[in-house]
Amino acid sequence: MNTPRGHRHHLLLGDRRLSYIDFGPADGKPLLALHGHFSEGLSFAGLAAELAPEWRVIAPDQGGHGESDRTPDHSREAYVADALALLDHLGLASAVVLGHSMGGKNAYHLAARHPERVRALINVDDPVVITDTGPSGISFCLDWPRQAPTREALLDGLGAAAPMVAPWLRRQDDGGWRLPFVPEDVVASDLGVRGDHWPVWLASDCPALLVHGRTSFLVTPELAREMAERRPRTRRVELEAGHFIPTEDPEGLVRAVREFLDTLG
Repeated sequence: MNTPRGHRHHLLLGDRRLSYIDFGPADGKPLLALHGHFSEGLSFAGLAAELAPEWRVIAPDQGGHGESDRTPDHSREAYVADALALLDHLGLASAVVLGHSMGGKNAYHLAARHPERVRALINVDDPVVITDTGPSGISFCLDWPRQAPTREALLDGLGAAAPMVAPWLRRQDDGGWRLPFVPEDVVASDLGVRGDHWPVWLASDCPALLVHGRTSFLVTPELAREMAERRPRTRRVELEAGHFIPTEDPEGLVRAVREFLDTLG
């Protein structure tokens, strides 16, 4: 799968910078792609390559990830506001909106709050209910080293998490390497996705695709079936993968997305 890097741009939102990658082409149909925790916009490079030239994939580094500045607000309202600001900045009246995990939740909150801006919705393995209580399930990241003199040393410090984070590590001006996010911010964002989001999932009626992994720890096959059955105009595709579908089965994701997009005309 080809992986073009696209063109990185920055949008100022007050004193905060939102970074995004426009994979183009400029005349392609717009698709806004929202990543999950521990990831960033560049993770959609492969998908963008497979969908071009018909589709123009635009992928922001959501607040606190990648090249975007830290944000004090990890609410759905804040993430939705950032997505709207990006669409406005690009002069896009509407777009297909795709999101994985936390990005999926942001995508269907955007569709519910601003249906006129979302032509169609693609939810990649994000559940409508998270009943966890207590500490964040990803609080283990608080023990990760933030930086190290070399990339190898940082990867060693990350242990089993190294393969997941390795593609996004950043080199610093002093030659050292750092994480592409602040763990405390990721944990705060993770705590913000909890709760019952059924009313929001059901609040929009644009065409939708739900892609889920058969062995996902977040979206069980039973929940996925219920999500698709209760929401009108919603297709469901189950892949032989876990929660991290974009890296576990990128080809399967591309097939599912392309087949869905072909139905939109």
